[in-house]
Amino acid sequence: MIEMTIARIAEIVGGELADITPEEAAATTVTGTVEFDSRAVGPGGVFLALPGARADGHDFAAASGAAVVLAARPVGVPAVIVKPEPGAADAASGALEFDLAAAVAAELVAGGLTIIGVTGSSGKTSTKDLLAAVLEPLGQVIAPPGSFNNELGHPWTVLRATPETDYLILEMSARHPGNIAALAAIAPPQIAVVLNVGTAHLGEFGSREAIAKTKAELPQAVPASGVVILNVDDSAVAAMAEVTEARVVRVSREPGSEVDVWAGPVALDELARPRFTLHAGSGSAGRETEVALAVHGDHQVGNALCAAAVALQCGAGLEQVATALAGAGPVSRNRMQVATRADGVTVINDAYNANPDSMRAGLKALAWMARESGGDLRGKRRSWAVLGEMAELGDDAITEHDAIGRFAVRLDVSRLIVVGTGRTMNAMHHGAVMEGSWGSESTMVDDADAALALLRAELQPGDVVLVKASNSVGLGALADALTAADAGSPSPTAEAGSPSPTEMGNADR
Repeated sequence: MIEMTIARIAEIVGGELADITPEEAAATTVTGTVEFDSRAVGPGGVFLALPGARADGHDFAAASGAAVVLAARPVGVPAVIVKPEPGAADAASGALEFDLAAAVAAELVAGGLTIIGVTGSSGKTSTKDLLAAVLEPLGQVIAPPGSFNNELGHPWTVLRATPETDYLILEMSARHPGNIAALAAIAPPQIAVVLNVGTAHLGEFGSREAIAKTKAELPQAVPASGVVILNVDDSAVAAMAEVTEARVVRVSREPGSEVDVWAGPVALDELARPRFTLHAGSGSAGRETEVALAVHGDHQVGNALCAAAVALQCGAGLEQVATALAGAGPVSRNRMQVATRADGVTVINDAYNANPDSMRAGLKALAWMARESGGDLRGKRRSWAVLGEMAELGDDAITEHDAIGRFAVRLDVSRLIVVGTGRTMNAMHHGAVMEGSWGSESTMVDDADAALALLRAELQPGDVVLVKASNSVGLGALADALTAADAGSPSPTAEAGSPSPTEMGNADR
C-alpha cells in the first residue's frame, strides 16, 4: 500500500481513533500491507479485524503487531473504529472496500498505474496468471493470488499496489447483479477483458442472459480512453461491444474481418499443451509468431489470446508475448496442475472449482492425455475422472450433472468416480450408466477419503487421473495426496488457514 498516516486512514474511512491520540495518529505512518490474517501482518502494517467462520479477528488484534487495526470496536491497541452501517455485515470491511482501496487506486492511477480487470464465467484465474506473465517484462505487476476476486479479496489486492507498481490485474467475479460494477468502482479499469458467459452461479442469477448482463458491467465501467478486450467466439461477449464507449479489441480462434488477435490451427502435445500461430493486425500491418503454451488444455487458447491482446495494447512486441506465454506454466493451486509420478501415473489437479463449461474442458484434456500417440481419443492409457459437485446451478443442477456423466462416457473415460451421494451426484452417476455400455465403470463413493482409497487400490502405472469439483467439495487435498506416490500420504483433509479462498474470492474458475 502507499504510505499514509493513521490520521489519513481514519479520515478516508470515516472512522474514529481508539487507543491512540490524534497527535500520535498524525505522526505515525503506515508503511506495510493490509492483512486479514493476523499472522501475515508485517512491520508498519494494517490489520483488518473481521469476524470469520472459525474465529473473530478482533481477538487477535493485540497480538498482530500492526501499526493500526481497522475494527468495529476497541481492541486495546491503536485502532480506527468504523461504525456499522444499517444492514452491513462488517463495518471495517465496508470501509476497506469502498473507501481505503478506492483512495489508494485513485492516487496510483494519477501516478501512472494501469488497472486491468478480468471477468468471465470460467478461465478468469488462468487468464489472470497469463496476464501477469506477459506484462512482467514491461514493468512491476501486482495480481491476486488464487481467486481473490470478491468484495474482500478484490480491495485487498488493490492495496498491494505501491507507487512502483506499473500494472494492477484484478479478477472480478459476481454472485448477484451489480457486484462487478461495485468492484469496478473501487479501482476503475483502463483495460477490461471479458472471456465468456457460461452457467457458473446460474442458481444465483436465474438465466444466462442475467449472467451476461452482469459480466457486461465491466466493459461499461471502462472510460472512452480505455480498451475492452472481447472474446468474440462467445456471442454474448461479442455483443458487449455495443455497451462500452471504450475502444474494442476482438480476439478469436478464427480470423475475421473485425478480429484483431487470433490463433492459427491449434495442436496439442501429449500433455494437452496447445501450440498455434498467434496473429495480430490485418493486411500489410499483420504480424504473426509461433506460440507454445506451458499450460494444459485446449480451452487455454482463448485465455492466452486475451492475455496477448492486453500485452500488445500495453506496448509488448509479438515475439516478447510469445516468449512470455511459453514460460507461463500453471501458477494458482488446484487449477489444471499436471504432475506425473515416478510410476507414470499422471494427475490433473483441477480441483479448485467446477461449472459445466470448465468441467467439459477438464474432461477433454483428460481424454486427450489418455489418447494413443496417433491422436485417437480411445487411448492405451486408462483414464479416471474423479468428479464432485458443481455448486450453485439452481434448478439446472440435476440436468447439468446428468449431462457431465454422459459427456464422460462419450469421451470414453475408462473410470468415473462420483464423489458424494446427494441428488446431483446421483444424477451424474445415472447419466453415465444410462449413456452407454457402462456399468461398474462408474462408481459412487461417500467422500474424498473413499475416493482416495479406491484409487490407491486400483490405479495402475501409466493411468491418467482428473480431479475436479467445486471448491466446497474439498478435492484439492485428495489431488495433493494422489500426486504423492507414497501410499502413506495424509488423507484428504482440508487445510486450516485464514482467510479461506471462499472468503477471499468467488470460486467460479
